[in-house]
Amino acid sequence: QVQLVESGGGLVQAGGSLRLSCAASGRTFSPYVMGWFRQAPRKEREFVGIMTRSGLRTYYADSVKGRFTISRDNAKNTVYLQMNSLKPEDTAVYYCAADDNVGRIGTKNDEYDYWGQGTQVTVSS
Repeated sequence: QVQLVESGGGLVQAGGSLRLSCAASGRTFSPYVMGWFRQAPRKEREFVGIMTRSGLRTYYADSVKGRFTISRDNAKNTVYLQMNSLKPEDTAVYYCAADDNVGRIGTKNDEYDYWGQGTQVTVSS
């Protein structure tokens, strides 16, 4: 069992930046593939990006590619989502998630075993 807690959300103007953190506790953090998802009002939760457990590979949704960057510090049991050039359409609750199937590049909600509670990101125009 691993517990995930996101932080770093807030209100930012379009074009600004935020860095979200996801701190893990419980079981050892490093074996997990870590993903970020988001859910805007009245929309389904969607994939944002993923980082493999080694940190060597990342994948991003087309909508955030080139603007968002995932990193992880296994020593601190923390994964980060750096968000630059934010747009109003990035407004959502952002979630981190952990997948214990390390051979999978999961982009679907049901492929993840553990979820954080989410942190709100609001981008004003």
